[in-house]
Amino acid sequence: MTDAVVRGAGAVVSRRGPDGVEVLLVHRAHYDDWSFPKGKCLDGEDDEACALREVAEETDLEIRLGVELPSTSYLSRGRPKRVRYWLADCDGEARPRNEIDEVAWFRPGDAANRLTYDRDREVLRGALTELG
Repeated sequence: MTDAVVRGAGAVVSRRGPDGVEVLLVHRAHYDDWSFPKGKCLDGEDDEACALREVAEETDLEIRLGVELPSTSYLSRGRPKRVRYWLADCDGEARPRNEIDEVAWFRPGDAANRLTYDRDREVLRGALTELG
């Protein structure tokens, strides 16, 4: 067992909907959780490239990264994990791919209620501060 921190990256993808700002959440059936699109960095991959790749792999969206948001740190399978996030915008429609079985756009309050983990609510608060 190694103490090396597992690196991950993802994004809070936002758009302007008919009623204001919306953020994209993904549902992973295997864990039955709602979160932001994210995943582990590949060997030699920088965090920004990982965020772009993971969002595309999970949602079929090409995104543009904006400002960096708060990171999260937690234990994953007994190992420390750190996930960096960026605010992002996109064009196109999100579709669930790979381990994702559902994608949905939520107004901020609904997103906060839907998110499974408190650590993701902190990331959402950071995103909403940036979005104004």
